[in-house]
Amino acid sequence: MARPVTMFTGQWADLPLEALAQKFSAYGFDGLELACWGDHFEVDKALADSEYCARKRELLQRYGLNCWAISNHLVGQAVLDRIDERHKSILPAYVWGDGDPAGVNERAAEELKNTARAAARFGVKVVNGFTGSSIWHLWYSFPPVPKEWIDEGYRLFAERFIPILDVFGECGVKFALEVHPGEIAFDLYSAERALEAIKYHPQFGFNFDPSHLIWQGVDPAEFIRRFPDRIFHVHMKDAIVKRDGRGGILGSHLNFGDPRRAWDFRSLGRGSVNFEEIIRALNDIGYTGPLSVEWEDSGMDRDHGAREACQFVRRMDFEPSRRAFDAAFDKKEQKAAS
Repeated sequence: MARPVTMFTGQWADLPLEALAQKFSAYGFDGLELACWGDHFEVDKALADSEYCARKRELLQRYGLNCWAISNHLVGQAVLDRIDERHKSILPAYVWGDGDPAGVNERAAEELKNTARAAARFGVKVVNGFTGSSIWHLWYSFPPVPKEWIDEGYRLFAERFIPILDVFGECGVKFALEVHPGEIAFDLYSAERALEAIKYHPQFGFNFDPSHLIWQGVDPAEFIRRFPDRIFHVHMKDAIVKRDGRGGILGSHLNFGDPRRAWDFRSLGRGSVNFEEIIRALNDIGYTGPLSVEWEDSGMDRDHGAREACQFVRRMDFEPSRRAFDAAFDKKEQKAAS
């Protein structure tokens, strides 16, 4: 059976959920991965109003859509980050509060716990998100970075996230980190270290997204095969690497969409990601969950992109073979078939 194709609503938070449900149903999607901002899925309301989750489900079902995961990237970012004014624009007012950094970190951690509780009430088993990182600014070791500083960053991750993950366990929900620059895990080796830091907590895994790996030079299919039991959710998202000898992979302080960038996000199938190998790797590990489009392409109309992304994923996805291609020459199999 083909994996369900969903759309992550985070990049569409300017539109109300019902408008999106109508739109994406018409485009052929099976469901939505609801962002916990805009009016798509509001954690505080889900816990305060006993009918909230039922109303959201009814709205989706009205358009023939399902939901397998919700995502709270923005709040998760503030759990470990060194808080500054940038965070005010991405956080709910009740999490930002007075902006005191320690208080923001604490409230963000509580909100992530509440996201697990809301997810359980809504009936989904996965919350995707970010962790933030207290040591991301130290990624380039000059001036030289003492090893102890990096060790402290992973110790702090464990200190703050193990209590969060314990609540996820109580709720029967998994936390899937989107491995991403700016997070405690941004490539394969840092993902390994994150798992080690939390002693391989069973509720912690990954929301696989190849677009954040490809421009770093990390093989996305290799990431899947390295963590076969930790791929809790999958984002289908493309990026292009277009080196012209002028800009590098660090982005040159140029915003997304600037044609001078050496890499940028692209609509599915129009970038550098080899989705054929990703589907094969997902088949190898037995992943049967949704393939969730995260659409970001500053150079394309988003409705056009959403339509073609759904068609692209359906065209690329396929079931693994249940028999060897040369099984017809196996005398034992021939005998069993007779």
